[in-house]
Amino acid sequence: MTKSMKVFCMASLSMLLSLSSASTTCSANEVSAQSMHPLVAASVSSNAGDAAFNDLADKYFDFGFTHNPDAATVLGIHKYDNLVPDFSATAIKEEISGLKSFKQQFDAVKPETLTAQTKIDRQLILGDINSRLLTLEQLKFWETDPDMYSSDSSSMIYNLMTRDFAPLSERLKLVIEREKKIPVILRAGKANLKNPPKIYTEVALEQLPGIIDFFKSSVPEAFKSVSDQNLQAEFKKANDDVIAQLKDYQEFLKTDVLPRSNGTFAFGADVYSKKLLYDEGVSTPIDQLLSEGDAELKRLQKDFVETAKQIDPSKSPQDVFVAISSDHPTPQNLISSVSGVLSMLKNYCIDKNIVTVPKEDNLHVGETPPFMRALSFASMDSPGPFENKAKEAYYYVTLPEPNWSADRTEEHMRSFCKYDLLNTSVHEAFPGHYVQGLWNRTAPSKTTKIIGCNSNIEGWAHYTEQMMVEQGLDNNDPKLKLTMIHDALLRACRYMVGIKMHTKGMTMNEGIEYFIKEGYTEKANAERETKRGTKDATYLVYTLGKMQILALREDYKKAKGNAYTLKDFHDRFLATGCPPVSIIREVLLGSSK
Repeated sequence: MTKSMKVFCMASLSMLLSLSSASTTCSANEVSAQSMHPLVAASVSSNAGDAAFNDLADKYFDFGFTHNPDAATVLGIHKYDNLVPDFSATAIKEEISGLKSFKQQFDAVKPETLTAQTKIDRQLILGDINSRLLTLEQLKFWETDPDMYSSDSSSMIYNLMTRDFAPLSERLKLVIEREKKIPVILRAGKANLKNPPKIYTEVALEQLPGIIDFFKSSVPEAFKSVSDQNLQAEFKKANDDVIAQLKDYQEFLKTDVLPRSNGTFAFGADVYSKKLLYDEGVSTPIDQLLSEGDAELKRLQKDFVETAKQIDPSKSPQDVFVAISSDHPTPQNLISSVSGVLSMLKNYCIDKNIVTVPKEDNLHVGETPPFMRALSFASMDSPGPFENKAKEAYYYVTLPEPNWSADRTEEHMRSFCKYDLLNTSVHEAFPGHYVQGLWNRTAPSKTTKIIGCNSNIEGWAHYTEQMMVEQGLDNNDPKLKLTMIHDALLRACRYMVGIKMHTKGMTMNEGIEYFIKEGYTEKANAERETKRGTKDATYLVYTLGKMQILALREDYKKAKGNAYTLKDFHDRFLATGCPPVSIIREVLLGSSK
């Protein structure tokens, strides 16, 4: 999903189907999301430099939301809900020009005139501008990614459906306005696409049946109770046209684009390094990143073997894990099984003083939408930090497709075994993405609510998996630890495969084999992970962020001495928003090293 800003949303696509409320019991130890921690109380500065900066920042965000209005919808800013992005070549050139103008203006702001938080905001916005320019001018996904046009078309409608921020009839009017402009988006795709990588076109074709079905079934179902017949007639006309245009786009990709999809997906070392710097605040040389990632991979493999021996020394480590992963729910029971572990995890975080948990009861579990399934296993769609009415959060899991073979379905479902359900729910919900999303509602500035960093967001969620095992979750069962390590191996393989495919010439087939051999990954999931890495090139952020947070925790513990508590560290980490971990290190310790 292409965004003009790195908005804080772990996933912003889904369906209004198969949702079951997660049972979460409130505790006296919880606090409101609006009054969580003294560190998040953002004061209004009277500093003249801050005032001028904030005025410029507001103009920048308005510019960004005008070019990508769905990002504003996701954030809970509904001023732009009737707009759609303009993907025409002329509009893209105008956006590039505007971004360069803003870059000059923010560069001209003297940091010494700003307070500490506003200096951070300036750094975040400049990184965001540089990242967007890199995407538009060098990566040029608008010329190489067919899925961008069709998936963005569905996500911008879904994001109007999913939360009840306005009466259903009013949201239907917004849906109609956006749907009427979708054919223009698809025509822009036809005009812009040059020489996509074959895998990009294949992914688009894999996603399109789900997208078409979304408009055929999910959107009409969501608005069927609207009684205004004139509005329904207008909607049907617009929706039927979208379906026809998507089918035409699908045929265009199949017959025209696919045969000429001969481009390379590899970013190259220079672009890859720039993306890491602009998005994650990481300037570490690629070879050093590979060395550090390989060391973490080998550490995990060693721990995997040792933990498996604790469970059953008579079997190979892989056989021990296969035996564990064979105990999984049926596809029909998957959603209810996920819902069943959430209350326990929430209470564990509170009872063990792991982190302050905001007092909310808005988490639901549902099926990943068809137009996300090709690349998504599980995800969290949190309400935007500016959403004051429709605060539902959705935890999505991907069910096997009906047309899959029994073997492929079994491979997929092994990733939802009893212990993986627990570990994944730590990552997605308590104390992972869901808790961080609630904290972000009270981040210290508007900028830190809007601009997030994936090595923070995904790094935090991945870090919590290891941390919760360290804190004795599930009575220190080594089966949970083995599962956590197995999931960590997957992320370490992402780290290595992403770098190697985009900077060292690794092929997709080699990537798949790497996941299978080094991460002990089932083939079906290895294929999906490698496919994802062709587009999500920096999905090393999980392991990278985890290692950064662990290092910061250790240094913070040394600095605090006897005053250190795990809960204090976690609360202070989350209170900063989601900037690069290097910035949080400066906030907590006064040093970026």
